[in-house]
Amino acid sequence: MKAVIMAGGEGTRLRPLTCHIPKPMVPIANTPVMEHIINLLKKHNITEIAATLYYMPNIIVDYFQDGSKLGVNLKYFIEETPLGTGGSVLNTDKFLDDTFIVISGDAYTNIDLTKAVEYHKAKKSKATLILKKQNIPIEYGIVITDEQGKIIRFLEKPSWGEVFSDTVNTGIYILEPEVFNYYKKGENFDFSKDLFPKLLKDNIPMYGYITDEYWCDIGDINSYRQTNFDVVENFLSDKYTKLDEGIFVGKNTIIPEGVNIKSPCIIGDNTHIGEGCRIDAYTIIGNNCYIDSFSSIKRTIIWDNVKIGKSVECRGSIICDFTKIQDSVHIYEATVIGKDTLIEKNSTIKPGVKIWPDKYIPTSSIVNRNIIWGTKPQRIKFTENGIEGEFNIEITPESASLIGSAFASICNKHLPILVCTDGSRPSTAIKQSIIAGIISSGIKVLDLEHEPINVLRYGVRFYKGSAGIYISSKNNNNIINIQFINELGANIDRKTEKKLDQIFIREDFQRCSSYNIGNIININNFYELYIQNNINNLKDVDQIKIKSPKVLIASQDERGALITSILLETIGCKVSIDYNINNFNNINDYFKYFSEQVKNNFLFGAVINKDCESFVLFDEQGNIISQDTYRLLTTLISIKLGEQNIIVPYTASLTINKLADDYNVKVTRTKSNRAETLNQMLSKTDNLSLNPQYILNYDAILSTAYLTAFLVENNVNLSSIINNLPQFYLKHHELPCAFTERGRIIRQLIEQNNPKNMELYEGVKLVSDKGYAIILPDDHRPILKIYIEGFNQEFAEEISSEVVERLKKMLKNS
Repeated sequence: MKAVIMAGGEGTRLRPLTCHIPKPMVPIANTPVMEHIINLLKKHNITEIAATLYYMPNIIVDYFQDGSKLGVNLKYFIEETPLGTGGSVLNTDKFLDDTFIVISGDAYTNIDLTKAVEYHKAKKSKATLILKKQNIPIEYGIVITDEQGKIIRFLEKPSWGEVFSDTVNTGIYILEPEVFNYYKKGENFDFSKDLFPKLLKDNIPMYGYITDEYWCDIGDINSYRQTNFDVVENFLSDKYTKLDEGIFVGKNTIIPEGVNIKSPCIIGDNTHIGEGCRIDAYTIIGNNCYIDSFSSIKRTIIWDNVKIGKSVECRGSIICDFTKIQDSVHIYEATVIGKDTLIEKNSTIKPGVKIWPDKYIPTSSIVNRNIIWGTKPQRIKFTENGIEGEFNIEITPESASLIGSAFASICNKHLPILVCTDGSRPSTAIKQSIIAGIISSGIKVLDLEHEPINVLRYGVRFYKGSAGIYISSKNNNNIINIQFINELGANIDRKTEKKLDQIFIREDFQRCSSYNIGNIININNFYELYIQNNINNLKDVDQIKIKSPKVLIASQDERGALITSILLETIGCKVSIDYNINNFNNINDYFKYFSEQVKNNFLFGAVINKDCESFVLFDEQGNIISQDTYRLLTTLISIKLGEQNIIVPYTASLTINKLADDYNVKVTRTKSNRAETLNQMLSKTDNLSLNPQYILNYDAILSTAYLTAFLVENNVNLSSIINNLPQFYLKHHELPCAFTERGRIIRQLIEQNNPKNMELYEGVKLVSDKGYAIILPDDHRPILKIYIEGFNQEFAEEISSEVVERLKKMLKNS
């Protein structure tokens, strides 16, 4: 016996699930519904199958091909124009030569087809309709039969006043070929509306086979969701490992101890569940998914290749392929998230919301209605420090190659671009793709391989390169960061970022012929030149070697710790490296431990950050030096080293000006972003020397040597210098503020305050006789940054309380 699967449906009521796939391809328990139908037919020894296609036929053909992988022989009949249910089956007339079964490719069932065929033959029926009793039958075609099972009446989707039976048409038919004699091939007609009424009128034997087995038409989102829940409740499959009663897990899936999983539940192949996650009952997770730690998933259907961040809550939702959900997102009941949607962190998707494919939901959004129009922006996502995105999701080898080509297009093609990484495997993979994009533009690449970013900054200056690119990873290598360095060694400015973004969007790249592809030159251990050339700029190295001071360092970057220890040992220090930092889960606990190690044993201690650009400094008594105090300290050291122009961000303490006045030195304030400050600092020296201000503020490796030299030369300890610095009283706050609200907040602040008491250089600076407050919207995050300085501690507290409460009220009264 042969079968025809009707698989031409668009599934408009299932959208957004069917915006990118035909209805027969929606997954039920991680398997397309049409595949379930093919498996059912094969179970009843029906292996010669035709499929009628109309909507997105290539997706079905590409997936099933000739059917051999499922053990069947599959032929396709594609309609150019819709022919109706009957017309589409008649279109397969050359395939049909005997009794055959017609079955829908978008309904799930486990009906015993063998018994139904036996019934058809016993009744000598020409058309047997498989019927099912339904409590609420008005959404279906009602079929009325007599006591012998013979069909006597049809009612197509009746009103409640016309419901004379609860047996409905399942759309599964057993037919003899001659029933099609009423129509010609290519004509448009339906079984229920056209063919069956004619057969009934002409008294052709038609019977109804009533089944009590499972059948559900996946007509809308609710029936789709319920079908999945029904299947998972009685799930059995030899493709999955049974972890516990009702819990099935696919191949190569990682589930750490402590993950709370409740049955029934299905988790697909190659999926990773993070620690502390809770996977509740009636959850189905697809293949190649990643769910980060402490997320909670309940009664949710997750398709393939979905990435879910930390502390995410999903409740009764459907999440389609390739969707990315960042940290701390809340998705509530009856929501549907379309394919390839990006939902940024701290967002909330309210109950019942449907989001169509390829959408972008910004950070901290609250979505309370359907999002249908618009597309996800295909552009570079800049943060304060370059580009940042998830590896192989937001930043892929393909996009990295385009980024390399875009950046090369704005660089001097006659000068090399230097590239290096932090040594992690993901960043190395992305580096190779970036290099491919650069050399395809005809530019030479100097590959420093694995070095800290401050070594790269110096390398760009040393080799007189046009630019540099630094690739690093964080958050257990899931997040890739790409920083773009200009010819000075500083980060590129906002104007250059926008130019790069526009070239990337337009794909307006410079390309070269095969004869002009750029060379790749590998440079190993460039840090040795970095150390030697910068030691030459240090004073009193001989004095350091005589005193041989002890310095304690630690870093999560082993390369950075190694280079720092080599540098300090070269100038005569006795260096100890503490490797216990990775044994502590809480960094503050490590600081307490590190403080005890420093006390009375070392000149100072430095816990160098992973980026090697900054550190947490401890004096010889084990006290932590705050960042604000450290900036004041670096100002003093820079002045002592001969700097006549101190460069600081606009938000830095006014105490710096007082200190500079004492030494008759100028202070230049820049915009508070790093690129502005770096460019100012690095523009004042030649290629082979670095500004001491830059070193002390942005190169944690060299700054340990400069700090050592300063303490030894002046024969002082660090705590005494800190105690003699001018007092200051600073407070910092951050308040959540949506991007759509910040314009209103800034406008109202300007309107409500006297211009004489305001500065508008960056953000809004409110000045009073007690101090000042700077309210500054963050460029990349939905927050307001608040910088407060009082002339004493009491004034600072007073300004802080007043300004923060005022802003909270303004944000609340939108």
